[in-house]
Amino acid sequence: MNMRHENIPSERSLPFTEVIDPKLVHELSGVTALGIDIGSRNSKAVLLHDGRLYTALLPTGLNMQETAAELLDELYENANITMEDIDFIVGTGYGRVSLKFETVPSEILTEISCHAMGAHYLNAGTRTIIDIGGQDAKAIQVDPETGKVVKFRMNDKCAAGTGRFLEKAANLLDLTMYDVGPEALKATKDLEVSAQCVVFAESEVISHRAKGETAADIAAGVHMASAKRVVALLRAIPLESDIVFTGGVSNNAGMKHALERLLGKPIVQPKLDMVFAGCLGAAMYAQRLAVEKRRIKSTRVAERCDLSDVSRRIEDAEVSLIERKDVKKVGYLCTYTPPELLTAAGVAFGRIDKCGTPSVVAEGEVIVKSVFCDMSKSVLGHFRTKDPFHDALDQVVTFYTCDTMRATSNAINHYFKPSYGYVVPRTGDKPSARDFFRGEMIAFKKDLEKLTGKPVDDDNLRASIKLHKKLRQTIHKISDLRKRNRPPLSGSDFLEITRAYRSIPAEEQQPILDELYERLAAVPDDDTPRLRVMICGGIMADGDRRLMDLLEKDIGVNVVVEDHCTGLSPFYYDTQETDDPYRDLANAYLDQAPCARQSPLSRRIDFAGNLAKEYKVDAVIYYTLKFCPSFSQTKGLFMRRFHELGLPALELDTDYSQGDTGQIKTRLEAFIEVLKESQGEKEPCTQ
Repeated sequence: MNMRHENIPSERSLPFTEVIDPKLVHELSGVTALGIDIGSRNSKAVLLHDGRLYTALLPTGLNMQETAAELLDELYENANITMEDIDFIVGTGYGRVSLKFETVPSEILTEISCHAMGAHYLNAGTRTIIDIGGQDAKAIQVDPETGKVVKFRMNDKCAAGTGRFLEKAANLLDLTMYDVGPEALKATKDLEVSAQCVVFAESEVISHRAKGETAADIAAGVHMASAKRVVALLRAIPLESDIVFTGGVSNNAGMKHALERLLGKPIVQPKLDMVFAGCLGAAMYAQRLAVEKRRIKSTRVAERCDLSDVSRRIEDAEVSLIERKDVKKVGYLCTYTPPELLTAAGVAFGRIDKCGTPSVVAEGEVIVKSVFCDMSKSVLGHFRTKDPFHDALDQVVTFYTCDTMRATSNAINHYFKPSYGYVVPRTGDKPSARDFFRGEMIAFKKDLEKLTGKPVDDDNLRASIKLHKKLRQTIHKISDLRKRNRPPLSGSDFLEITRAYRSIPAEEQQPILDELYERLAAVPDDDTPRLRVMICGGIMADGDRRLMDLLEKDIGVNVVVEDHCTGLSPFYYDTQETDDPYRDLANAYLDQAPCARQSPLSRRIDFAGNLAKEYKVDAVIYYTLKFCPSFSQTKGLFMRRFHELGLPALELDTDYSQGDTGQIKTRLEAFIEVLKESQGEKEPCTQ
C-alpha cells in the first residue's frame, strides 16, 4: 500500500530535528529504541539511535519473525549497530503477536495506540487521525497533550474504504496502486460509486467502463466512495483539527484529495512518510519503556508511584480485546462474577464498569427509568452509542445481588447483546444457599461452553482458581503497604491496580504486580503523622475519579483504603481448594466482603468497621450514587457504626453530571479542615 509523496524526504536516515515536531524534540532520550509494525501487506520499522531516525520497509512475508529479521538487518547496516546496541523493542500491527526477541526487552502494543503516538510526535497538534491500511480503516481521536488515544472507531468487517478495495478497483482500471491515486486527480466530473459494498462497487466500475467513462473519472468516484466510508467512522468521534492521515493508503493523493473535499478541512502533512507512523509510535513507546526500566533498575525507589506503564497496558488490553477475532468476548457487570471461569473458558473479557458523560447517561435513560442510578444508565448508554468495547462483546453476564443490575442485564439482552444472569443468594449462611450458588456456577460454566463450543476442563478451572488466588493475594499485599505511616501509593494508584485486574489478561498480570510490589516496598517509611481517609459505599466506576482527584490532588489528602467493589473489598477473601472447584468458587464468593443488598446487613457493616480499624483511618467518606438501591438506602446504618467507632464520617450523594463539583469540593475542604483541627494539624498523607 506504500506510495511515497514526492515532497517527503525518502532518505532512510534523518536527524530528529528534521522529522520530529520542534515542540517535542526535547523529549527524545539518548536510548536506542526500535519500533516494528508488521502490517497485513507491508512491514515497517523505525530505529531511534544517536540523534537520528532510521526507517526500513519490506513486504510482509509468510513468516513474520523472518520479516522482522530482514528489517533489522537493513537497519543494522544503515545505522552501523547490532542487536546488542538496542535498549528496547516494541512490536505493533497485524502480526505483532508473532514477534519474539529473546535478548532484548520487548513488548507488543496495538497499532491504534502506536499510530496515535507516532502522529503526535510528528505533529504535536494532532487531534484526529485517519488511518487506512490494507485490511481496515480507523478514525482515532488523540489527546494533543499526551499523544494517547481518547476514542476510536474502526471498520474491519468490509473491504470498502480500505487499501484492498482500492487495489481491486485499480486492477479493474488496468492501473497499479501507485497510479490510481494520481489518475483520480485528473477527473473532470463526479461519478457515483457505491460506498456500501465492495461487490456492488466492483460491478459499478465495470458498468462505468462499459459506458465509456474515463479511467480518471471512475478512479475519482472509487476514491470518493472509499472516503465516504471513512468519514462515516469520523462522525462517531469529535472531528477536530489538526487532522493527520496515516497508514499505507496515506500516500494515495487521490484519497487525500477526496477526504479533504468531504471534510472541508486540510490534512496536515508531517515531514515523514506516514506509512511509518505506527512503527515510529512503537519506537517512542520503546524509548519510554527503556528509560523507565533503567530508572527502576538504578534506584528501585520511586518518589511517586508511577503507574503509567500499568495504565498503558490497561488501555492496550481493551484495544486488543476490541480487535481480536479469534476468541469470544464477554463483559461482566458485577464483582460476584467469577473471572476464574472466564479465564478457564478461554474467552477475552473485561468488567463493564465505565462511568458515562451526561450525554451517555441520557442515552441510557431513554431505556430505563430516571430513578435508576447513573451507573446503570451509563452501561446502557455505552451500548446504545456503540462504545467500541461494549460493541465488541459477544455476550454479557452478571451475578447480581442488585435488582437494578438485573433490570440492566435484561435491557442489554432485549436491545443489544445476549445477556445471561445468575442469582447470588441474599444470605450465605445456610447450606442450601451454598448448594444453590454452586448450581449457578455450573450453569455459568455450561453457558460459556455453549458460547465457545469448547468444554471447560476441571483441571483448567483449578489452575485458573490458583492463578486468580495468587493475583488477589498480591494485590492485597500491595494494599497492605498503605498501612504504613507513609503509604507508597495513593488511593487513585490502587484503583488503577484493581482496574488492571479487571482488564489485563490474568496470565499476564503476575510479573506486573510482582515488579510493582517490589518497587513500592522499597519506598522508605517515616514517622510523620498524616491524615488517613477511607472511602466506603457504592461503586467507584472506571473514569469516576472526581472524588479521588478532589481529595488527593486539590486538597492533598490520600485515601489509604476503600471499601467498595472496585477497591480493596473484592480482594479480601481466599479460595479454599478441594475436589469440587464449583463449590470452592461458590464458597469463596459468598464469603467475600458482602454487598449491602445481602443479609444480614450487620455483616456488611461489620466488615466496613473492621477495615477502618485495620487501616487505622482518621475519617470516612461515605460515597454513593443517587438512587443506588444498595448503599443509598442503608447509609444511615453505616454512618451510625462509624460514629460508634469514633470516626468522623461525611456523606456524599452524587451522580455523573459534574454540576455539583464545586459544592462537593467545598464540603470536603470544610470536613478536612475540621478534621485537621481535631487531629492536631496532622500533615496531609502525600508522597
